[in-house]
Amino acid sequence: MSALAAVAAVLFAVQPAQAPPQATGAAIPQQRAAVEKSERIMAEAQRRPGLLAQYLYMRDAYTGTTAVPFRLIFNQYLSWFQTWVGDYAGARTTFTIAQPAQKGDSASPLGPGYRAEPAVDAIAALAQGRQAVFFNENHSNALTRTLTVQMLERLRAQGFDHFAAETLYSTDKKLAARGYPTAATGFYTEEPIYAEMVRTALDLGYVVVAYEAESEAIGDAREREQARNLIRRTLDAHPDARIVVNAGYAHIQEAGRYFDGKSMAQHFAQMSRIDPLTIEQTFMTPHPASTDDHPLYAAVTARLSPQQPIVFRDTGGTPWSLRADAYDVSVIFPAETLRRGRPTWLSLGGERLPYPVTSALCDNQYPCLLEARYADEPDDAIPADRVVFDPANAARTTRDRVRTSADAEPTTDLYLRPDRYRLTARSTDNRALGRRTIDVSAATATQGH
Repeated sequence: MSALAAVAAVLFAVQPAQAPPQATGAAIPQQRAAVEKSERIMAEAQRRPGLLAQYLYMRDAYTGTTAVPFRLIFNQYLSWFQTWVGDYAGARTTFTIAQPAQKGDSASPLGPGYRAEPAVDAIAALAQGRQAVFFNENHSNALTRTLTVQMLERLRAQGFDHFAAETLYSTDKKLAARGYPTAATGFYTEEPIYAEMVRTALDLGYVVVAYEAESEAIGDAREREQARNLIRRTLDAHPDARIVVNAGYAHIQEAGRYFDGKSMAQHFAQMSRIDPLTIEQTFMTPHPASTDDHPLYAAVTARLSPQQPIVFRDTGGTPWSLRADAYDVSVIFPAETLRRGRPTWLSLGGERLPYPVTSALCDNQYPCLLEARYADEPDDAIPADRVVFDPANAARTTRDRVRTSADAEPTTDLYLRPDRYRLTARSTDNRALGRRTIDVSAATATQGH
């Protein structure tokens, strides 16, 4: 994973009207210096024993400086770690991309001729007869991964048989046999929803494919290498393979200039002669400040108050897309609701249940990382969910919190499928403070432990 490539991709995704000063050509040296410093800090963090210590090192590096050029780059790095430890609300606040109206945006789908449908149903219908379906995501907002996880079963039932995801490591040769992701599986798979995406694909019988560029290429060269890897590891061996792809941001755009050339999806279409169905999921999402929401997102959610991701289609079945020249479909996500400090979209459309937990296993040692792993998976498996208890951090600003509570024994929810799990509480030096096995069902989810 090239962090420079990842950060550059996000800077490209920021609309020109919203781009920070260092996104201009005159400030490229500042940008590179901030990325290099961020890389050094992240490398040092990853030498710490355990994810909690790594996160705290990243958080302290962020709060220890007020330098704007550095923070505007480093906040993306910090947001990745926040998602990894389950602080999704914090990650969304730390790093966000405003979505102002842009020239060329499609007209509102609220006018005559369009109807709103559940995204899972509409996308399943649109995928009929297609050979490739590409979903994009915002790496700092795991909300944009939830629908993809839900779609995997529907698409598998249609005959899709290969699942490819950005930043998976081709060096993890035992992934399929093992059946679950570990730290060796990929970069973003450290985040539990991303890990659940990979785990679900394996459970459903998909061939899971790593297509990330393995050189230090950026821009067009990285996009071309990704497309070549995707084709070589799917279609070259299986010309009839039907592929589901998860990628970041504009890697899936089908038209227009991308950096100094074309996007991965454009290269893929040109090389394979396959037109992928492209599902855009990063534009029409809620932001911490509603003023950063796209005006059409605000209008749709105000009118319809959707409770699940939706897609608009016209009477002929053609889907609505905010940027119709670049993407086939736009997904509109509901407004975010927090329960005990965590977003309820972690339920994955009802597939997972909120399971109340306290910090009892932490033995009064804070900060404390609580992880829930499937009972039949070992300690190196990426957990199904994680939370951090850190009551002493309550004095900090909301922007810098992981998970706080003024209660004597902090409480929150883990979001888990009905199954058996092993809970483990870990200290800042990665010691196991306590363990417990739980069975999650509709009944126990309302009671917790």
